[in-house]
Amino acid sequence: MNMDLKQQLYEMGQKAKNAASILNTSSSQQKNGFFDFAIEEINAQKDLILKANAQDITNAKDNGKDNAFIDRLTLNKERLDSMCKTLEEIKLFADPVGKILANWDRPNGLNISRVSTPLGVIGLIFESRPNVASDAGGLCLKSGNAVILRSGKDGLRSALAIVAALRSALVKAKLPEDCIQLVPSEQRETATYMLEGLNGAIDVIVPRGGKSLVAEVERSAKVPVFGHLEGICHVYIDNRADQAKALDICINSKMRRTGVCGAAETILIHRDIADIFGPLLIQKLSSLGCEVRGCDKAQLLDARVIPAIEEDWSTEYLAPIVSIKLVNSIGDAVEHINEYGTGHTECIVSENKEAQNQFTSSIDSAILMINASTQFADGGEFGLGGEIGIATGKFHARGPVGIDQLTSFKYIVSGNGQTRS
Repeated sequence: MNMDLKQQLYEMGQKAKNAASILNTSSSQQKNGFFDFAIEEINAQKDLILKANAQDITNAKDNGKDNAFIDRLTLNKERLDSMCKTLEEIKLFADPVGKILANWDRPNGLNISRVSTPLGVIGLIFESRPNVASDAGGLCLKSGNAVILRSGKDGLRSALAIVAALRSALVKAKLPEDCIQLVPSEQRETATYMLEGLNGAIDVIVPRGGKSLVAEVERSAKVPVFGHLEGICHVYIDNRADQAKALDICINSKMRRTGVCGAAETILIHRDIADIFGPLLIQKLSSLGCEVRGCDKAQLLDARVIPAIEEDWSTEYLAPIVSIKLVNSIGDAVEHINEYGTGHTECIVSENKEAQNQFTSSIDSAILMINASTQFADGGEFGLGGEIGIATGKFHARGPVGIDQLTSFKYIVSGNGQTRS
């Protein structure tokens, strides 16, 4: 055990607690000022950020990382602009802290209010997406929480550069610099210390990354976790679907960005429309460079379809590969999704309200789409001002975890001398 490293992490935890305490009493105006400075600092330091990212990309390629990983790691002017846009959107949201969520009077004259409060200190462990540092910093700050970030080694330089800009913005906004901290080490023990809670400093852990990371976090964490293990997302094409819509939705769900957790991995097609719709879909996917794997019946639709094996139905490809299965009914589609889905995002394409209702009532996933791409499974697209992650558990934070999900509540009970008999 590296005692010096452990002590350093413990000190970061205490600094975060102290910062969160101060932030909890800061005004909405002061918090909003941070966002203006953050955008200013990111733009001022963009060359440094992109230079750091270029080094991360070079190292990742040298280490044999695949194209999907490189895409998630890559920053450019457009993605920096998107980061700034997300920060601006978060700024414009109402302050989620101090909201009166409910209020009622008791017969004895007591008045009870349920009021939103910050969670405290968020520990975020992520792998290769540097923009997560900016999104998480903004979301936590807006919701009154301090955050300790722990980046994977492949994106550490990029994350350090982004966090340096955010910390400069905190100083300019006259907020505690330690509201946003990044673990400066890539040693694995740092994640272990965070999962143990840093001596009671961390209130919630949020993992952002692949299946192995999330599984390790969920297995080892001694504090609550907001997360999802993987995103095996399905699109079901009902026999009452508008086939033009269905084609667009399938292509976008799979191919817009294949390396994100909201990308579709399996497409289920009702057998009544498979002979017409299936070949059109397979042709379009193939023309875009997507490998198509399929069940026995799907293989008869096009010679390019590769036989699917059992493992395909439970694989998150995060690549231009998709599995296609023909089903006899919406019930069969639901049964398949409930067996192989991971509770992330599922989609039905159908013009029939009864079918839509059956689908949404029979599947217990965090996000259910009706006639819309699975790639809308994103906090920004939900109007939440970005997300710190997607959670598939049963806590209050389910689906995209935005600013409202990063709060808890307390009860304020007001009386006039009442005593209990």
